[in-house]
Amino acid sequence: DGLAAFRTFLKSEFSEENVEFWLACEDFKKTKSSTEIASKARKIYSVFIQDDAPKEINIDFHTKSHISQSISEPTLSCFDDAQRLIYSLMAKDSFPRFLRSEAYKELLNKQQGRHQKRWLPFL
Repeated sequence: DGLAAFRTFLKSEFSEENVEFWLACEDFKKTKSSTEIASKARKIYSVFIQDDAPKEINIDFHTKSHISQSISEPTLSCFDDAQRLIYSLMAKDSFPRFLRSEAYKELLNKQQGRHQKRWLPFL
């Protein structure tokens, strides 16, 4: 529920690409076959990294350039620097705003309601 609420919040701020990229990288790191690694890396690159990508993330030129150079022979760690940057951006910027948002307050109320019902089965 928390991830869904955070994603909804990021959508409202037009920055959902950050969490989508982070999740795509987490999935990518679990890839076993070299064929799949290459395919998934190209997809992540085309969706999030390349210039004018549909969900282009905001990363520095050096990081973007490094990924662009390694995409022809990708490794499971080729997006690590970008993923760290995006995580840091969300942790320092988006997440604190989310914790002050109505979406978070609604999530808390929903979770507290569930918790009470578990302890008071007659409600």
